[in-house]
Amino acid sequence: MRLALPLMIATLLLADTAHARVPYGWLPDAPQTAATLSSRIAPPAGFERVDAPEESFAAWLRGLPMRAENAPVLTFTGKPKWRQDVHVAVVDIDVGKRDLQQCADAVMRLRAEWLYSQSRDKEIAFNDTDGKRRRFSATKGRDHASFRKYMDLVFAYAGTYSLERELKPVAPKDVAIGDVFIKGGFPGHAVLVADMAENKTTGEKRFLLLQSYMPAQDMHVLKNPNSNDGSPWYAVPTGEQFVTPEWVFKSTQLRRWP
Repeated sequence: MRLALPLMIATLLLADTAHARVPYGWLPDAPQTAATLSSRIAPPAGFERVDAPEESFAAWLRGLPMRAENAPVLTFTGKPKWRQDVHVAVVDIDVGKRDLQQCADAVMRLRAEWLYSQSRDKEIAFNDTDGKRRRFSATKGRDHASFRKYMDLVFAYAGTYSLERELKPVAPKDVAIGDVFIKGGFPGHAVLVADMAENKTTGEKRFLLLQSYMPAQDMHVLKNPNSNDGSPWYAVPTGEQFVTPEWVFKSTQLRRWP
């Protein structure tokens, strides 16, 4: 028993390590910078970030590691995107070497990465354009490389057309972190609500948007083209249109994960 007990403890520790939650699995080590989305971008004056439960999608998005200040948005080729005037920050996440991780793909990637970090593999599934459900299955051991390969498959067969139909409509006044403004089609576009703040006195809300675009490019936090003071925070849309730097949505095109 003296030999068996230490061996049992070691086995349990190895098993626990194998299933340990990895907040940002695409990074082989801890982020090289302390900068996160929430530390890089302060809420507007008079506003406070809304509560986000620990390990929730909202909390995970706030902790996204960011590249250095003033980092350019690069395309999958490694060259700068032709427009460098639409972003305030760049997420420290790979884009891949093919023209795959575009707008809806970035939204699906982040959602799936969060589920992967929670070891909720059975929930990682997306419909493709033909309606087929494509599920993640770590058949050769649970490693991020197999997950990343699965995501490229999703990117190739799914997009705004399929994702719009998979998500559920939500009223703009009820917007929450993790929601998606999306226009399904060929082409279409999608942006993710990545953070939110509220004025406790007036009840007003403000939110940040994150996107990739065409061609496949670094995920980045968007500027607000209607902001007079350069703030990237958006107000809840009240009119028919919702304007972002590279796409105009209808205010009714807000969706939520079922």
